[in-house]
This record gives sequence, structure tokens and C-alpha cells, in this order.
Amino acid sequence: MCRKVRGCFATWMYYYVLLNIGNPPKLFDLDIDTGSDLTWVQCDAPCNGCTKPRDSQYKPNHNTLPCSHLLCSGLDLPQSKPCDDPDDQCDYEIGYSDHASSVGALVSDEFPLRLENGSTMHPHLTFGCGYDQQSPGPHPPPPTAGILGLGRGKVSISSQLSSLGVTKNVIVHCLSRDGKGGFLSIGDELVPSYGVTWTSLALKPPSKNYKTGPAEILFDDKTTGVKGVSFVFDSGSSYTYFNAEAYQAVLELVRKDLKGKALKDSKEDKSLPVCWKDKRALKSVHDVKKYFKTISLRFGGSQKNGHVFQIPPESYLIITEKGNVCLGILNGTEIGLEDYNIIGDISFQGIMVIYDNEKQRIGWIPSDCDKLPNVGQDNGGDLSEEEAYPRGFGLIGELFTGTDASKYKKDGEL
Repeated sequence: MCRKVRGCFATWMYYYVLLNIGNPPKLFDLDIDTGSDLTWVQCDAPCNGCTKPRDSQYKPNHNTLPCSHLLCSGLDLPQSKPCDDPDDQCDYEIGYSDHASSVGALVSDEFPLRLENGSTMHPHLTFGCGYDQQSPGPHPPPPTAGILGLGRGKVSISSQLSSLGVTKNVIVHCLSRDGKGGFLSIGDELVPSYGVTWTSLALKPPSKNYKTGPAEILFDDKTTGVKGVSFVFDSGSSYTYFNAEAYQAVLELVRKDLKGKALKDSKEDKSLPVCWKDKRALKSVHDVKKYFKTISLRFGGSQKNGHVFQIPPESYLIITEKGNVCLGILNGTEIGLEDYNIIGDISFQGIMVIYDNEKQRIGWIPSDCDKLPNVGQDNGGDLSEEEAYPRGFGLIGELFTGTDASKYKKDGEL
């Protein structure tokens, strides 16, 4: 079951990419989600619960797929109902952990893509035409037009491109810390030849999520006593989630470390479950990071042989509108994630993350996500520079709930 966790509290953040679909091409802003497989867009069929105006929705043109299509049977969505007739259209229903959902039909259309070598291709890819969106939570629905599904299943865009021989089934994203966004790539062109820390994906039992093998949680390079914990790398989650045992262990250590320091509990700030206040309103995490320690996840064994994913204070703390600092690691057990542990966007900032489906592994390396890596002669450079665009990689933007759609960045297209 795909488990997408969108922002569940007051401080919401979405990383999106702009993607052209159709002929003539139409631009859609899609939430980047490595935690689910199905890509879908709001669809004028007509649409119920859509947040985009009709002229910004996808318009189907007799291009729905039948139930007999291979990717229809490969959806593997618990909410979807089996087909009565193989010639019926392939309907889907997908639900997420925040109780949001999308209902629609599978369609196929052109995806104009610019490749790393500057050439273009127009593969026909399968995605969801979502004509009924529900977001019953207390907060507004996401401001994006849909989801870019980059999970491990057959229907994910990266799997489809790989099966067509267009790219390797490798996904790279790099999320900026300073609001510029970052970049997204499908294929292995951006993968550095050295310096990447790798850990294997869990193969047993089989999982459609990017689930790692067991890890030990460290606080300030010292053991917390929490071991054997698997993590899901999920760019569709705004926050990082630990199960109840891991969460309580880390929270106790953080609070113990803060005793006698300037920060005090702020129970009146309901932005997130655990917040602290200073004598003056805080403007940046950098104002208080000295009070907090790095949390580390050590995969694959001993201190000598383990592969460490570091979460420094700036990757688990959030400054609220009230000028307080809150813990951006949440108790997943409390919101129904059971024993799942999720690394989300807050902990991906300033890191190039590589989902290598070819070799069944995940890698990471600290990076300047405001610049494209130099993998060609003159293709690197600042993302604001026009010469960076012909690489054909998507530039990521940040959206916050309530952002006016007319103010979206228009400089990042796939």
C-alpha cells in the first residue's frame, strides 16, 4: 500500500516539478512523490474537488485505457475495484495516509521530454486522469495539479521510461535549503562517480516503497538504543516520521540536552506537536541550531562498516510564523503509520538522493542543490542561468499552502 504523508500541520511545504503532457503540450505542476507509483493530474471529465480552474486541468480525448491493459492490472491499489469486463475503462482509486484520495481513469498521452544530450522524445506514458479529488483533513488541499509518482511499481513514470528504453530506472532529486527549489532527474546521468554513500533496499518481504534495511538511530554520534529500524525514503512526505519507540527516545534526548538552556517549551504554539520559544522571536534555524545535536541513521552494521545518513538540526527543525522552533520529526504511530519510519523532505534538504532501481539501492551525498552537477562539458551551473536548462532535467520549486497559482515559477520543465 502506498503511503503518502502530506503536511499534516500548519507549516506546509510542497516540492513540485513542471511537466509537459499532451500534443500540443500543456504544463502541469506536480508534487514529487517517491512514496507512490501512480502519476495523476486533475482532469476535466468534468472534475469534482479539483483546485485548478478548468483551463488548467487535463482534457482527455478518447484515450482511456481498457481493463485488459497490462498497467491496469499492475496498479495494485487496495482501493481500486476489479473490472467486470476487460473492455471497460481502467478506473483507479488511490488513497493516502492523510486521508486524501483521487479517483479517475488511466489514460495514455505524449510526454515531451528533453534528454541530457539535448535531443527530444515524445513517449506515450500511462497516468491517471483524476476526476474526483477528496481532501477531508482540516487543512486546504495541495496547491499542485497532481502527483508525479516515482515509486518502484510498474506504473511509475521512471519504470515506464525504463521499460521503453528511454532512461535507466534511476531517480535523482536534490532539494534546496534556501527556497530556490533544486532539481529532479530520471536516469543515471547525474549520479556522481564517487563520494556517494549507498545502502541496499529491503528485498524481503517485497516492497513497492523505497524501504531500506535495518538501521540504528544515533544522537550526537551516540547510540539511542533504538536498532533494527527500517526507513522509507519518501519525497511525498513533508516531514520525517519515527515510530513511537524511536520518536520517544529521540525526543527525550533532545529535551534532556535543552535543560538549562535558553529555549523553553511553547505549549501555546500548535504549529507542530513539540515547539520551543526563545526570549525573542526566532527568524532562522541558524539562530538556535547550536542548542541541538545531529541525529544519524546508521545502516548496515557496525560503526566501522555502517553507512550513515546524517540529519543535522537544520534538517529536523522548523521556525514557525510565531517565531518559535519546532521539531520536524513526528510520531508516525500516532497518525496511523504503525511501525513505518519515513524520511521526508525536511531531512532531504541540501542532499542529492539517488533511488537506484537498477541495483536495488539508495544513495546520498551532500550537495549544492542550487546548481546542476557538471556531468557534461558546459552543462553545470546555477539553476537561474538559461544555459543550464537544455540539460532537460526538471527544476524543482517550493509551494506553500495558499500560494497563488499565478505566482508559480515557470522556469523548470521536464
